Amino acid sequence: MDAALIVHAIATVLEVVAFLLVARALTSWFPDLRRYQIVQILYDLTDPIIEPLRKLIPPIGMIDLSVMITVLALFLIAESLRASV
Repeated sequence: MDAALIVHAIATVLEVVAFLLVARALTSWFPDLRRYQIVQILYDLTDPIIEPLRKLIPPIGMIDLSVMITVLALFLIAESLRASV
């Protein structure tokens, strides 16, 4: 398999995870959405990524910086991977 194809696939997965984190952040504005199965799945998928970072970067008031930092980092890593090929 071509190395460039693998790198692009990994970058795409990282971007999908970043978009899932953005969707999670948006759903947090509407607490009633947590009762829906799809939102629960979204939280189940993203919790393992965010929880360790929350221990390092606690929320400041109502703003969870760990999600924002993770999204930015994932997009930067994906872009760096694509640029390296």
